[in-house]
Amino acid sequence: MSTNAKIAIGGVAVGLLLWPLIGFWFSLLVVIGVPAAAYLMLDPSQRRRLRRINRKEIGR
Repeated sequence: MSTNAKIAIGGVAVGLLLWPLIGFWFSLLVVIGVPAAAYLMLDPSQRRRLRRINRKEIGR
């Protein structure tokens, strides 16, 4: 598993754990924002490869 995937999973987990403490909207921001930030940190070639892999899996 890549480092960015670990960061994204960690962000989702932290958002879910913080949900009762900080409220729904802020935890939703963490759950959506951390994976989006991880995707934006990828190189353009890595993004292309990720999109290509996702399209192949959808076409099964």
